[in-house]
Amino acid sequence: QVQLVESGGGLVQAGGSLRLSCAASGSTFRVNAMGWHRQVSGKQRELVAGITSGGSTNYADSVKGRFTISRDNAKNTVYLQMNSLKPEDTAVYYCRADTWQIYGGLPYWGQGTQVTVSS
Repeated sequence: QVQLVESGGGLVQAGGSLRLSCAASGSTFRVNAMGWHRQVSGKQRELVAGITSGGSTNYADSVKGRFTISRDNAKNTVYLQMNSLKPEDTAVYYCRADTWQIYGGLPYWGQGTQVTVSS
């Protein structure tokens, strides 16, 4: 099992910044890629950014140039630096950890952290 705990959400004005953290614990050797998703009430959860164990990254078009994902493998932690925040970035942000196929390839999810951007 892998446990994920997010932190860093909150209320910020448009144009401001926040940094989300997600710490993994448990069987972290099973973790391959990690990422951040977000969900607005009544809408589907969407990918914000992902990062592989080797450090390759991908981003949703809506956040490119504003958000940066990174990870510290020694600390089993993934970060999401969010700059130039917009009201439309308001959502619950979830951390995801994918396991290697040899361990089933199943994803684990954090409990979510609220990000609210005021205009």
